[in-house]
Amino acid sequence: MALACERSIHALDLHSFDVICVGAGYAGSVVARRLAEEGGRRVLVVELRDHIAGNAYDCLDGAGILIHAYGPHIYHTVNERVHTFLSRFTEWDPYEHRVLADIHGTLMPVPFNHASLKLAFGEEEGERLYRKLVATFGENVKVPIMELRAAEDPDLCRVADYVYENVFLHYTMKQWGQTPDEIDPSVTGRVPVFIGDDDRYFPQATWQGMPKDGYTALFERMLDHGNITVVLGVDARSFLAVEDGRVLVDGRPFAGEVVYSGPLDELFGRDLGALPYRSLRMDFETLPMDRFQPVATVNYTTSEDFTRITEFKNLTGQVKEGVTTIMREYPRAFVPDSGMDAYYAILSPENIALYESYRARVEDVENFSPVGRLAEYRYFDMDGVCASALELADRLLEGAGEGA
Repeated sequence: MALACERSIHALDLHSFDVICVGAGYAGSVVARRLAEEGGRRVLVVELRDHIAGNAYDCLDGAGILIHAYGPHIYHTVNERVHTFLSRFTEWDPYEHRVLADIHGTLMPVPFNHASLKLAFGEEEGERLYRKLVATFGENVKVPIMELRAAEDPDLCRVADYVYENVFLHYTMKQWGQTPDEIDPSVTGRVPVFIGDDDRYFPQATWQGMPKDGYTALFERMLDHGNITVVLGVDARSFLAVEDGRVLVDGRPFAGEVVYSGPLDELFGRDLGALPYRSLRMDFETLPMDRFQPVATVNYTTSEDFTRITEFKNLTGQVKEGVTTIMREYPRAFVPDSGMDAYYAILSPENIALYESYRARVEDVENFSPVGRLAEYRYFDMDGVCASALELADRLLEGAGEGA
């Protein structure tokens, strides 16, 4: 059964709630559930969009294909606490993510691995180069692309140059609109060469899969609690402000807690400047065929304006003959107030300093807690957001206990 949501915020006495959670994605929903369930708090969840689940939102398209409306979301984690918590609200279908790169028309596994080497350099030469990589770094290990480029051995440099040029360089420039030397090392460090045969994209993940009934159903169950009220289609800035070290709701000091998962610069009208992000344009296409590509995601690293194509049936395991839906992703600069979604924080020293200036304004506000990808201005996988939200809920529950 679908989650019941309030149709209008105007019918509610906002000051009657103990907690207001801004955002119905992972950050807001996880905190809301724990405070409602374990703390007995009356929680209001306010969401700008007309649906819950944040960027993990999925739904059936016109062809009956279950799509991820904001791009592919692949659940994977090594965090047992996160997995235990989320598993309360869903069963998991088995899925292990594998990605291919279209490199000059040849599909090769990424991260670049043993099989990729032989496809790129030929069977015999690829094997010889692989053995040299094993002798240098060991087997079944990941080597960051920048570390491999620093190697002095000519053969290793040859491999590094190939991977850098054909897997990393053009893809990264499309994704970020920058040259690699302009990109924060935390981003480039995520691009490895894998010395081994494992072609899974997340080989270290203890738990990975897809929620059996989809992500939206997971969130419906998480938010389905008697102490939680959800309101959709409401901009929290219409009633919420932080001024002079206080949280104001409808112009009056708010006695409860505010958990905020939106962009901090927007809360202050971007008066210090807009925090830069990368956005995406996603083009969906339904095709009259059973299957379009061999895996869920194919990256286009040397050609095309888009970065990747996702085929959703290959993600979800949905069986539907004669039709499939794919999505192409076109990275672009985020333009505030344009209707674009902010996807990736651009983590330059200047941008981090700007974020910290906004963060300083709420640091001493005792009942205001920023949490999540936008509010913390950092890159998070889904399990990382969930872990951060669980830790915030710990602190809020502990604080309530101390005050009792």
